[in-house]
Amino acid sequence: MSTFIRNLIIFLIINFAALGIGMFLMGEGPTGDYYQTINKAPWTPPGWVFGAAWTLIMICFSFYMAYWTDSESDKTVLALFAVQFILNVGWNPLFFNLHMALPALIVILALTILIGFFLFNNWSLLGTKSLLIAPYFIWLCIATSLNWYIVVNN
Repeated sequence: MSTFIRNLIIFLIINFAALGIGMFLMGEGPTGDYYQTINKAPWTPPGWVFGAAWTLIMICFSFYMAYWTDSESDKTVLALFAVQFILNVGWNPLFFNLHMALPALIVILALTILIGFFLFNNWSLLGTKSLLIAPYFIWLCIATSLNWYIVVNN
């Protein structure tokens, strides 16, 4: 098995585990009373979009990380990946379970900056393969705006 395929499988498992852990930690999540009753942004997408978006994002991100680790094994990148994992998973309980929209906003802003760093900083090494992380960055920009709206309007 090639290093790329092995890394891809590892990152798919880790990234989808992050989604599963995040879902577990958010409890009732979007179906709960808190989310149903707060003032949400007019551009909030329908619920099914979140699942479809995160599935695509984690597949693309797994390919991105597999390319990155196949081309250069860098402990800094793996450490930043771990930080990304913690921020990604950590947002869910802050927002949905603890109803702490402002701390959740800080977490999602940090995550957006980190993913932006991955996208733009590594372009010289990965070139157009860096576009695999673009869906993650775009979605985080949207999600950050949704979180910001909730902080300001509730």
